[in-house]
Amino acid sequence: MTGKTVLPAVAMTAVSMVLTLAVVVMWLGTAVPWPVAVVVGLGIDGGWLATLAYERRLAAQGDHNPTVTAVGWGFGLIATGVLVAHALTAEASVGAWLAVAWLPVAAKALWLVHGMWERTALTTTALDAIRGIQQEARDEAAVARARLRAEAATEETRLDAVTAAGARVARVQSRTAERLAGAWSTLESARTGKETGRALTSVTSPVTPGVTARWDLPVWGPSEPAGPPALEAAPALTDEALDVLVDEIRHSQTPPLSYREMATRFRAAGHAASEVRLRAAWKRVA
Repeated sequence: MTGKTVLPAVAMTAVSMVLTLAVVVMWLGTAVPWPVAVVVGLGIDGGWLATLAYERRLAAQGDHNPTVTAVGWGFGLIATGVLVAHALTAEASVGAWLAVAWLPVAAKALWLVHGMWERTALTTTALDAIRGIQQEARDEAAVARARLRAEAATEETRLDAVTAAGARVARVQSRTAERLAGAWSTLESARTGKETGRALTSVTSPVTPGVTARWDLPVWGPSEPAGPPALEAAPALTDEALDVLVDEIRHSQTPPLSYREMATRFRAAGHAASEVRLRAAWKRVA
């Protein structure tokens, strides 16, 4: 994996060094002896190569030296300056020489990218662990989405069933109301008919002479419950008064009443007492 960044940097560095040496020899060869030009070119390339090697050594140890990095960039800028100056003073192919003048700086940039790659590189074990975590997260998200879709479908089915049941109940109630209305209308028509009074008179006259028969329909509508509120509002009885009432009701008939009959008559008379107290009074009296 390291070769993806180090090989381009090495290739770019080699090309830049050869190009710098060739340019220095061609440019200075006319002014100084060519061995001197070769020494100048090798000096630029050697300084650049030495600082690069030192940087790589520090990077392998997990260290960094800003001074060495600055010196390395200085040699790269010197090589770039030499190439640019040669391109500007060349009589032919100025554009071609300017096109390759950026190679030393590009080589330094590639080494910078390679160093960042090394600092952020992970081992195969770590990469496998990261892929496993990502896959687990994707699996959990997929399961959660499937669960939500299933719950939504279930809730939709339940609502459809409830709605259908409510519609059926409404239809049954509507039909029942129509039948009741028809029956009530029939009863009302029979009550208000001309022959109703004559029929009732003919039936009731032999049984109840002198009584005019009357037929009223029962009340069809809400009614207020009677009984429990009145019982709840009744004052509480003491044990002595409760015993007296239980004894009187029990012996109001011969033979004496049973507990169930006594309790029924006790509450029908409008008295109030809990079941526990009433049964305790029955035990004391009986």
